[in-house]
Amino acid sequence: MKEGIVEMEKKDVEDERMGSPVDDQSKTKCNTEYDSLKRVILCQPKFMAIEDIINDTQKEYADENIDVELAMKQHNEFEKLLLAHGVEVIKLPSSEKFPEQVFTRDIGFTVGEEVFVAEMASDIRKGEEEALEEFLEDEDIPYQTTTDRVEGGDVIVDRDKLYVGISSRTSDAAVRNLQRDLPKHTIIRVPFNEKYLHLDCVFNILSPDIGLIFPEALSADMVETLSHTYKLIEVSPEEQFTMGTNVLSIGGGKVFSLPQNEQVNTAMRAHGFEVIEVDFSEIIKSGGSFRCCSMPLERD
Repeated sequence: MKEGIVEMEKKDVEDERMGSPVDDQSKTKCNTEYDSLKRVILCQPKFMAIEDIINDTQKEYADENIDVELAMKQHNEFEKLLLAHGVEVIKLPSSEKFPEQVFTRDIGFTVGEEVFVAEMASDIRKGEEEALEEFLEDEDIPYQTTTDRVEGGDVIVDRDKLYVGISSRTSDAAVRNLQRDLPKHTIIRVPFNEKYLHLDCVFNILSPDIGLIFPEALSADMVETLSHTYKLIEVSPEEQFTMGTNVLSIGGGKVFSLPQNEQVNTAMRAHGFEVIEVDFSEIIKSGGSFRCCSMPLERD
């Protein structure tokens, strides 16, 4: 396996770049949520904290807050297993200014060959976009910026379809802009109860035929519409709270999921998926799990 980490800490940029794959750095391609994951951007939770409460999960854990040492240990295990499965991990530098920067999916997303930098809605997260833009420029990865408020957790791609969650974090105007920028995709608006933060916290796609859903967050009509395309595995309220839908597929039917979500994991295995269990219990206290913590650049 070729070396997979591009460490972007300033103190050792040169050393790390010398040992990292530099060929084809500009290649970006993500046509689904489940093709083989080749390159992904992570950000270590070095400064993770619940400072401004922006979702119901954070309300539950605000007093307890985040054990950064434990969060780092769990995140490192996630990274280690990605590398073991042949995924190149690129690290966005952690900044003390951004306590929720670990959730890299929200600040950027890849659709087809286009990388988009999001426009964050919450004040606590504003500024993460500029940090990502600087990083992409340093890596010579082309990108375009979004406007009118859109976050990557609301954007789910499956071949020529793009599902976009509509809430206070992603607007109808942003969807119109995406339709202009991605004319070959059919964009499907998915309104949902925004207390659940992002679309990928209540809906996810595991294969061309199978998805995960927390039906209570969507209208009956929308659930029915999605069921025409996917066999939907329903997630219970208890396992939605522990981010049961927010799994990460890496290709070959392999899916990262929390061991605590036993019902979801059993259901996925019954459908033939290989579930890679990693304890992410400290990180999910802030309202996101494996999908939220990963920004794919390339799937094949």
